[in-house]
Amino acid sequence: MALFGNAHTVDPGKAQQDYGRLLGHGEQVHAAFLLIRDTILFTDRRLILIDKQGLTGKKVEYHSVPYRSITHFAVETAGHFDLDAELKIWLSGSHQPIEKTFTKGVDIYEVQAILTQFVAR
Repeated sequence: MALFGNAHTVDPGKAQQDYGRLLGHGEQVHAAFLLIRDTILFTDRRLILIDKQGLTGKKVEYHSVPYRSITHFAVETAGHFDLDAELKIWLSGSHQPIEKTFTKGVDIYEVQAILTQFVAR
């Protein structure tokens, strides 16, 4: 399913090792998802969006989104004909949401619970 641009779960421990240079002292990855070449990390402090660019993917853009800047979010569950679940996140000062698509194999309720845990602080 990754070929169609949909996210799937990555082991948080592996993501912690792979992206340790991006993390602050004591920061922990709670969940991670891979979207073809891009990655989404949910840490105990922020949301990190890793966007590999170009044909080779050597150029990488890292977006760090503090949970406090998330004004609201929405999840849309997968249906019978639409097999993908969607996550939309609105940030303070932005009218357009960040949108990510997850395969049916990803528990979108788990994604929602992670966001709720950190955004509602």
